[in-house]
Amino acid sequence: MSVFGSANVFAQKPDSSINSIRSKRINKTPQIKVNIPTYKPKYNLGFIQYSDIISSSKTIAQTPAKQDKVLSVIKVYPNPVDDQINLLLRLDKESNLSVKIMDLLGNEVVTLSNERVSSGEQTKSYTIPNRLNTGIYFLKIVAGNETVVKRISVL
Repeated sequence: MSVFGSANVFAQKPDSSINSIRSKRINKTPQIKVNIPTYKPKYNLGFIQYSDIISSSKTIAQTPAKQDKVLSVIKVYPNPVDDQINLLLRLDKESNLSVKIMDLLGNEVVTLSNERVSSGEQTKSYTIPNRLNTGIYFLKIVAGNETVVKRISVL
């Protein structure tokens, strides 16, 4: 007699359990009943009705005018920065100017300036301290209640 006995030892039985599983059929789909108003656009294909223009112009005239920007940062150069950074900015009125360097997490690393500055277009130069590691930082410029954030790279 052989070691394997018969050829049936290694043969697999047909998987009869798969054939016996029946899937359940759903005859109708469930219905969700909710009162949702249909969306109707106010304007048709970009055309604005004249009555809407007249009514909106009346409301604009009654609301107070938005304040103009006090701070406009025109240019931050050179970027990447090695030892000195220059800011070209415009102030519409005299205000306190604060210039800070922040890390990527928003932590203040260095305060470059905190001074009262007159209105007009100005160029400010600041030296970057040696303790600043190479990497990416943010330059946070605050004048009055306005804040401008610029990304800088330090070499």
